[in-house]
Amino acid sequence: MENQDFTSTILVDKTQTEAYNAIQNFKAWWSEDIEGETDQLGETFFYHYKDLHLCKIKLIEKVQNQKLVYQVLANEFNFIEDKTEWVNTKLVFDISIEGTETKVVFTHEGLTPTDECYNICHDAWTGFIQNSLKNLINTGKGQPNPKDGTNEINAENIKKWNITN
Repeated sequence: MENQDFTSTILVDKTQTEAYNAIQNFKAWWSEDIEGETDQLGETFFYHYKDLHLCKIKLIEKVQNQKLVYQVLANEFNFIEDKTEWVNTKLVFDISIEGTETKVVFTHEGLTPTDECYNICHDAWTGFIQNSLKNLINTGKGQPNPKDGTNEINAENIKKWNITN
């Protein structure tokens, strides 16, 4: 059976090092509402988008300029029945040379078409990878979700998600 994990590939006119460094800067391409370190092996960070999506992620593998693997430790969606759908999935970034360009293959291992959030998540990841991350690598400027300023992360969520400021 063919692998059904969500995948998105980009080619950029920058080095593998530039791509590798940009990927780790989640605040510059995914969301400005990220707490914690996104570039340190073994560290966890917390992502949220308004009250729609809360996610705790850990960097579990780094191969300098070639690969980054993040594991979703906890997740909560407020718009689907299985609110924990992403738990134990992995965000994998493979970086290689293709001709004169750098190739970045993003795979969300465990996000498949049978998942309730697949269509929404597919569209969101496609936008972030094909536009925001690609632009960050090529121009130094991504289009992350801006801080929403609503302080949706309340004391209950800080305790539940074990977030430290």
